[in-house]
Amino acid sequence: MTVVGKVESLWRYPVKSMRGEELSCAFIGFAGVYGDRLFAFKSAARPKGFPYLTGREQAKMLLYRPRFRHPDRAAAPPNLAEAEKIAPGLSPVAAEPEDLAIDVETPSGEVLRVEDPALKRKLEEGGGHGLTLLRSERAMADCRPISLFSIQTARQLGDELGIALDKRRFRANVFVDLEAKSGFTEDGFVGRQLRLGDKAVLSVLERDPRCAMITLDPDTTERNPDILGHVTKAHDGMAGVYAAVLIEGTVRTGDPIILLN
Repeated sequence: MTVVGKVESLWRYPVKSMRGEELSCAFIGFAGVYGDRLFAFKSAARPKGFPYLTGREQAKMLLYRPRFRHPDRAAAPPNLAEAEKIAPGLSPVAAEPEDLAIDVETPSGEVLRVEDPALKRKLEEGGGHGLTLLRSERAMADCRPISLFSIQTARQLGDELGIALDKRRFRANVFVDLEAKSGFTEDGFVGRQLRLGDKAVLSVLERDPRCAMITLDPDTTERNPDILGHVTKAHDGMAGVYAAVLIEGTVRTGDPIILLN
């Protein structure tokens, strides 16, 4: 076992493609980060294989700020402590829907319930067609339940492009600060297992194929297509890695990351 770095920051995205929320600690379960991508908007204009409305089609989605109405109840499963005391550590139950209720602040400052038809109408004004709100206990991630991205990779890409590159463009769940100073070190974890903190164990499955989302400035939505172009040409279109959860657990900012095999 080798310590390869530490958790730099933890993020979840309560509504798919809207602004993320930074956390000091997060429960990482088999389905992903608790509360991550709990809601999404399905568009009748999108392919059946990937039916979601995202910032690729409507960049202003990144300016919508979802917030859990009851942050304390949304931090972790309600029976987590009791479940973990039962050997070998049982999987906790999901919260009641009201415990995970979400309000969304629009770019104009209006606050609406995520279920409010007025929110759907605002999104449809930006080019959404036939939108339907979806809710799932499993994070509606693009591919795998957990994404990891090193700050060294963000720094290297910025140096290669000659710009200051905000890590938030890459919308990872776990940003990691690795002992290795070069970028893309996380690629070497594919096929291996990492423990984050005292308990959570991840199996790193594959490199993360990037899309046009990384071209969007997270604060202004201004597009910079050079970023995706460079990642495509210089790094095979990949940056960061995807993982599955083998052992559930709570992870905190600053926790050590241990390579198990």
